[in-house]
Amino acid sequence: MFVVVSGFSQDNIGFFQRLRNIFVVHDTVFIYADSIAQGMESEVGFEDLDEEEVDEEEDEELNKKLGGIPTPFDTLDTEDKFRKVVLFDNNTWLYFNIDKPEIPDSLDKDYWYTDIIHVVGIEMKDIPDEVDILLVDSIHGYCIPHPGPVTSKFQYRRRRPHKGVDINLNTGDAVYAAFDGVVRVDMTTRYSGGYGNVLVIRHVNGLETYYGHLSKYIVKSGDIVKAGELIGYGGSTGRSSGPHLHFETRYMGQAFDPERIFDFQSGTLRDEVFTLKKHYFNVNSHYGMNDTQSIAASTKAPKNSGSSKSSGSKVYYKVKSGDTLGKIAKRHGTTIDKICRLNGIKRTKTLQIGQRLRVK
Repeated sequence: MFVVVSGFSQDNIGFFQRLRNIFVVHDTVFIYADSIAQGMESEVGFEDLDEEEVDEEEDEELNKKLGGIPTPFDTLDTEDKFRKVVLFDNNTWLYFNIDKPEIPDSLDKDYWYTDIIHVVGIEMKDIPDEVDILLVDSIHGYCIPHPGPVTSKFQYRRRRPHKGVDINLNTGDAVYAAFDGVVRVDMTTRYSGGYGNVLVIRHVNGLETYYGHLSKYIVKSGDIVKAGELIGYGGSTGRSSGPHLHFETRYMGQAFDPERIFDFQSGTLRDEVFTLKKHYFNVNSHYGMNDTQSIAASTKAPKNSGSSKSSGSKVYYKVKSGDTLGKIAKRHGTTIDKICRLNGIKRTKTLQIGQRLRVK
């Protein structure tokens, strides 16, 4: 059975202002032949049975009433993905309701952008120096997005920061949601640039996770997802040299090494509670370093940074009143599509005064 408990109160406090009060709960759904009435509604008189009232005697009465407990042999989807139809071998059926994750009202309000990949507007000085994030306990769950070897780590790569890990897979392999949450972004290669077909999910534990280079995604912005839910299929879209999953973990818009949380090879978490420290956000800081090493690495210049040609060629523009993507593109001798690709936004993006856009 799925159960979800949230430490959020339903008020107007912003999502990022109360990330320390979070619980994520998930367990696997099992249908037991001796307790099929639990959590179900049916055409054979189970509607009034309460889960807490079902005991061994009632199970025996139910057995007699049905002439033996039927065996479930198939499950059908309904329009509501959290409600399934279970078919039995005695030509009966019933509904099985999977509890939706309890999502705080503020989850999709605070720095919530559906047409831009990265959270903007949060300054590094406003991020706590250290925060404990509850990942799992006896009833709180998770899922490795795709188990397998990490083929490219969180580090500088060809003078560019690689702010996630690449996980080996084949095109069409299943990709799963890491924790309960809501899809913030679903974006195709046309608008996402190097990410290819990408999903960004905001989780109730305060993290956001990115799933890049997908061949296809099957959820959309605004969808509630559970840990372990199938969300898409691996591929090689965008800036990719072959099939793999580009996976990122971010907190308040800042990326840190996903291997600090997940052991992708074994498919397990490193620990139940993750202590995130501000120096982890530097791309030189990665799993396996102690604090002294991480802090020292965070002060280093990027590897192979002798030439500033790459960073020096980038041009940024701050949006002013009356600006449109067309005006900005014309002013800088570029195109709307190119600006969208550089910033991971769509042509329909509503620009905010003061927003910083890369134009070249």
